Amino acid sequence: MLMTEIRPYALSLLLLGLCILNPVLAASGIEIQSRDSILSSAKNYLQDVVQDQHSGRIEVTMGHLDPRLRLTQCAQDLQAFQPSGARNSGRTSVGVRCPDVSGWTIYVPAEISVFAKALVAARPLAKGVGLTPDDVTLVETNVSGMSQGYLTTPADIDGLVTRRPVAAGSVLSSAIVKAPLLVKRGDRVRLVSGEGPIQVEMLGEAIEAAARGDRVRVRALNSKRVVEGWVVSASVVKMTL
Repeated sequence: MLMTEIRPYALSLLLLGLCILNPVLAASGIEIQSRDSILSSAKNYLQDVVQDQHSGRIEVTMGHLDPRLRLTQCAQDLQAFQPSGARNSGRTSVGVRCPDVSGWTIYVPAEISVFAKALVAARPLAKGVGLTPDDVTLVETNVSGMSQGYLTTPADIDGLVTRRPVAAGSVLSSAIVKAPLLVKRGDRVRLVSGEGPIQVEMLGEAIEAAARGDRVRVRALNSKRVVEGWVVSASVVKMTL
């Protein structure tokens, strides 16, 4: 099947040629594919695809096609598809092709906005503040560009502190909040290994700072051997064997 593929970088050259050919197309009675039909096909496709991948509210905003664009009317239904590597949120693109023997393919810019309930700061917060339920509120938010994730329930803030000053209305993410450090470099900790009634304990010295659940390196005081574990509390590190 012979297909004409229109990439964004070649579109301007194509449009120039089509402008010259417009009088010829009009004189020959060749029907032109409407821009609205191309955009509609692309938008319907994206809405179906994205709705299957996100549980929140979805908004699809299509970009504009150059008004000088002239493509031959397709005898068959238009086919929309996603180019390799296309995103399903934020700025993306969608392909639309005419499957006729002498058909064409064009790529349309679009923006996909995904909305979900997220925790935001209910008031301005200073750096190092321990969060409480009164400090946050749940708001429907555009989460499309939040690569570092976001918090969704008040229970998520338990034990967290702010990394920096936070403006009211800011979405809470790992870039804004963190677990407080329970172990600091040089702290004496109990190294615990084993499960159930059989456990081995020894004293150690933390080589680095860490928060609850973080992996941390500890030097055993008796053997001077460096081991790794995860922080259970301010004085206990569970060794990984």
